[in-house]
Amino acid sequence: SAPMRVAAIQHDIVWCDRDANFAHLAPLIAGAAAAGARLILLTETFSTGFATDRDDLGEPEGGPSSQFLSEQARLHGVWVGGSCPEIAAGSPADDQRPHNTLVLVAPDGTQHRYRKIHPFTFGGETKHFRAGDQFVTVDVEGLRVTLFVCYDLRFADEFWQLAGDTDVYLVPANWPEVRRLPWMALLQARAIENLAYVIGCNRVGTGNGLPYSGDSRIIDPLGEVLASASQTESILLADISAERVAEVRDRFRFLQDRR
Repeated sequence: SAPMRVAAIQHDIVWCDRDANFAHLAPLIAGAAAAGARLILLTETFSTGFATDRDDLGEPEGGPSSQFLSEQARLHGVWVGGSCPEIAAGSPADDQRPHNTLVLVAPDGTQHRYRKIHPFTFGGETKHFRAGDQFVTVDVEGLRVTLFVCYDLRFADEFWQLAGDTDVYLVPANWPEVRRLPWMALLQARAIENLAYVIGCNRVGTGNGLPYSGDSRIIDPLGEVLASASQTESILLADISAERVAEVRDRFRFLQDRR
């Protein structure tokens, strides 16, 4: 099959203002689609910012943020993903905290959900967000796409566990500038050790007084950086393929050597 063009939209976020963020992101998504992207990744908490001190930001599943993603996917005939605070259907009455949910939407509007397994205790996320417990891999036009969110990046064993059925990992983030070195190093390490593509999409600007430098990356299965950007809003583009992953894994049989 032909390579797929993917895009990571490194964008600023208006703090806790969904409508402003939807208005800002719509033309950026249109630009990525016009550049040929079939899979477009936004950041973590793309519609609110990483607010961990609010009890009023949770949306129901199928709420405004996922509706926006579905509208954009249908409008441009592409896959679009980003994370948002969603209260899972069936959540207990005494715990209505949302999950930090990566919603990946198909061109027909079908929504796939991964709930962040590792809330960021250091940043207070555990107080206001529930932890997920299920891995999610989606077939995106022949690419096996595994979903993670931000802090999950630090837990290498879970990436390893899923490598055999993964061609590309998506990692949307709100990873602060003060820890930019671990962000870049871990993205590259996850690609190298799993012989898979990694798309890391981080925000820029300032959120609640905290600066973000972006440093988004699209990395190939040997750790080569195919596209990168820092500090400014950018649309990163690269062409990726399942065939490339298979070829690299056939040549370098590192996965089979694990014990």
